[in-house]
Amino acid sequence: MSSLTTWITGARPRTLPAAIAPVLVATALAQSNANILRALLALLVSLALQVAVNYSNDYSDGVRGTDADRIGPTRLVASGLASASAVKKAAIYSFLVAAIAGLSLAWLTSWWLLLIGAAAVFAAWTYTGGKKPYGYSGLGEISVFVFFGLVATVGSYYVQTETITLHSFIVAIPMGSLSCAILAANNIRDRAKDEMVGKRTLAVRLGDRRSRILFFTLLLSAHVAPLLTLSPWSLLTLLALPATIGLGRLVLSGISGKALIPVLAKTGQLQLAFSALLATSLWLS
Repeated sequence: MSSLTTWITGARPRTLPAAIAPVLVATALAQSNANILRALLALLVSLALQVAVNYSNDYSDGVRGTDADRIGPTRLVASGLASASAVKKAAIYSFLVAAIAGLSLAWLTSWWLLLIGAAAVFAAWTYTGGKKPYGYSGLGEISVFVFFGLVATVGSYYVQTETITLHSFIVAIPMGSLSCAILAANNIRDRAKDEMVGKRTLAVRLGDRRSRILFFTLLLSAHVAPLLTLSPWSLLTLLALPATIGLGRLVLSGISGKALIPVLAKTGQLQLAFSALLATSLWLS
C-alpha cells in the first residue's frame, strides 16, 4: 500500500497554484458581494479538478508507457510506486469531490453550471485519456487557458455575485496565461522525450527555441491585462515584473533536463504572488 507522502507527490502540489489563483482573484473582484462559503466551494472544485487531472495524467501516461525514463517529478504508475488501478481510483475520487462541490454550487446558484462542470471533467480526463487524447496533439495549453483561466475565474466570480462582467473576463486572462506557462514549462522540460514517444505537445510542434519564447510571452502577457482595468492600483502587479523577467530569461538561456525541474515550482509561485498582488489591487480599487 502506497504511503500518504507518495500520494501527495502524485497529486503534484507544485501545480496547485493554478487552481488557487483564479478563485482568489475572483473573490477579490466580488468585493462586498464576496461569499466565503461559495468561494470555498469553488476553491474545492478547482483544487479537486487539478488533482484529478494530475492523477488521470499519471494513470493514462503510465499505462501507455510514455512516462518511462522521464526527467521530471516521480510518476506513480511509471515508477511502480502505485498500481495503475489505484491511481485511476484516486483520479475518480478526486473527480467525485469536484462533482459534489460543483453540485452544491449549482444548487445554490444556477443548474446550468452542471454543463460547465461536465465539460471540465470531460476535458480533464481526455487531456491524456481516451483513444485520442488532445494533450498529445498540442491542444493542452488551449484547454488550460479556457478551464483554469476563463472558467475558473469567471465561474468563481459568478457563483458569488450571480453576474458575469467584462471585468471578470479581463482578470481571467492573466490567470489563464500563467496557468498555461506552468504547462509550457512542463512540456519544454519533457519535449525531447515526448517527441520520442509520439506525443505532439505544443512544445514538440513549436520546437525548443520557440517554446521558450512562448513561455516568456505567456509570463509577460499576464502583466498587460490588469492595466486594461484603468485602475491605478493595477500597477501593483508590476511588483512581480522583476521575478517574471528573471524566470523568463532563465528559460530563454537554454537550461534543459533536470535544471528545468525547479522552473515549474517557480512559475507556480509567480502565479500565486501575481494573483495576490492583483487581488490586493482589486480590493483597493
